[in-house]
Amino acid sequence: MTESPIFAKTYDFILWLLPHTRKFPKEQRFSMAQRLEDTAFAFQDLILRAAKTKSPRRFLVEADIELDKLRFQIRLCLDLNLLSPKQYEFAATQIVEIGKLLGGWLKKTTATSTSA
Repeated sequence: MTESPIFAKTYDFILWLLPHTRKFPKEQRFSMAQRLEDTAFAFQDLILRAAKTKSPRRFLVEADIELDKLRFQIRLCLDLNLLSPKQYEFAATQIVEIGKLLGGWLKKTTATSTSA
């Protein structure tokens, strides 16, 4: 389960994200940084729940929502100059890759549930 690429990519993204949010200005550290971190960890929690259940679709749909929130928050960080364009590009690329993996997992669960 945790050997799946989505778990590794999510772990690597959170590992990259945490030191960057700690560098946010003090007035943003307790609002924007906290929201970003909470959203990233919520996403991780949801994919872990999906991996542990026989009916993962609900958790995967919720994870997709969290990933959309993360995309928005990362873009907002760029617009607020909390992340450099290069940092934003890296984060956006990681989120796209995670999204593709999540989409594949969602398609697989949909195909499994319709063929059963």
